[in-house]
Amino acid sequence: MQIGSAMIHVASLPYSLPARPVSPDSSADLARANPSPVPPVQPSSGPGFADSDASADSAKAQRDDAERVRLEQQQIAELANRDRDVRNHEQAHAAVGGAYAGAPSYTYERGPDGRTYAVGGEVSINVGASADDPETTLRKMISVQAAALAPADPSSQDLSVAARASAQAARARMELASQQSEAAGRTAGGDGVETYRRVSRVEDASSALDLSA
Repeated sequence: MQIGSAMIHVASLPYSLPARPVSPDSSADLARANPSPVPPVQPSSGPGFADSDASADSAKAQRDDAERVRLEQQQIAELANRDRDVRNHEQAHAAVGGAYAGAPSYTYERGPDGRTYAVGGEVSINVGASADDPETTLRKMISVQAAALAPADPSSQDLSVAARASAQAARARMELASQQSEAAGRTAGGDGVETYRRVSRVEDASSALDLSA
């Protein structure tokens, strides 16, 4: 038996480029792909961004309004406290000064709420001596001094008026002592009376002073 020889034909493979090495961190799919560069995303100027800007502006406006209201309320509270203090101060002068004190007068400031608040004030008070009557002068100066120091926080003007009233009271006491000496038969009292009369005329020339807050 003749056994023929069998021939096996192997087809030649087409020519191809060598495979590109694949990074261990890359997947097979990514290695096979040949991606193009991705362009950067450009910010959009569409309606969505316009709405965002409007919302930011509205929030800022609300914060500004809230701060303005807060400052106005603070100013109103300060003016109200000042108004109360000024009125209490001047009314204390007037109440204690009695017939020797005038009615309080005030200066005002308008607040952000449209109301007016007293921010200053004064009370006129008579510090003139009573001519030829040291006893009346003494009583008057005691009242004037008390009126000047009546507020819980006397001003520098109040302290000045109180000092002037105290000096007048001291002169009146000296005159009373002179009169008592004269009544006892001493001649020194006559000079004292004349001295008091001269002092009284000088004091009466400018007898009205203001007590201020």
